[in-house]
Amino acid sequence: MAGGPSTPELARAVSEAGGLGMIAGALLTPEGFAAQVDSIRGVTFGVNLFLPEEPSGADVQSYAQHLAPWFERFDIEPGELVRRDDYYAEKFAWLLAHPVPMVSSTFATFDADEVARLHAVGTEVWATVATASDASVATANGVDALVVQGPEAGGHRGTFDGSAPEQPLTELLAAVREISELPRVAAGGLMDGNDIVPLLDSGAAHAAQFGTAFLNTPEAGTKPIHRQQLTLASDTAVTRAFSGRPARGLVNDFMRENSAVAPAAFPDLHYLTAPLRAKAAAIGDPSALSMWAGTGHRRVQAMPAAELIAEWARQLGR
Repeated sequence: MAGGPSTPELARAVSEAGGLGMIAGALLTPEGFAAQVDSIRGVTFGVNLFLPEEPSGADVQSYAQHLAPWFERFDIEPGELVRRDDYYAEKFAWLLAHPVPMVSSTFATFDADEVARLHAVGTEVWATVATASDASVATANGVDALVVQGPEAGGHRGTFDGSAPEQPLTELLAAVREISELPRVAAGGLMDGNDIVPLLDSGAAHAAQFGTAFLNTPEAGTKPIHRQQLTLASDTAVTRAFSGRPARGLVNDFMRENSAVAPAAFPDLHYLTAPLRAKAAAIGDPSALSMWAGTGHRRVQAMPAAELIAEWARQLGR
């Protein structure tokens, strides 16, 4: 949950309660990244990185002109691309010099050399996959586990090619199982222990990853207006309008007006719309804010992370 909702406090609370807390390493400076990771040492945790993508060649300037009325309405200037690669090389090198228990990837898989280098410093390696093809590549590169992300998941789709397939999580898990023997961590639309039980009992998954379910915990960095809308908004949809990559969030006016024309250009659009989203959050206006959430968002609970995990464990009978 990069960009705010994920915090070291949330990751620590999850780990101390028996889960595997994650630090969202994307969209942070190298200094901010190192500070967050170091602040949680002492518990078992993981770190997620967005792997960089080549420029798509899309006409970002035309989209910026299309958004001019939105920038005028909120009285702000369009944002500028800061760093296309999200400081990936620097973050990866830092993780080799300052090892962590686990590192996972999103938008691509670590190559075989990178996996070997992480293994050499004692770090387990996972890959987020959203298609069976993604899973095949990650498995061949030697990762240790697959986070199988269904279309029900909130936030960015983890497909390696930037697409947004609609194969439901249960079907995707079955497809991945056919081509890889690696442990499968189910993700997408899961909100409590009852959602996990059939996946574990059937052997479809070995574990589950939650995101949206933690958005209304006190430890999360979720914006107040985003928290409010989790139970007020009726629908979610997948859009490129905010970031240039398919991502699921609560439907609002910005998505309705701009999804059809938004180009595939990540992270260009992320930086372009950043000032707009920041202003919308600051004034509590949900119309122009990217409020990432999965399909189960209306079942979110306002409880501390440890209490949620305890409740889920009871539902699992553990």
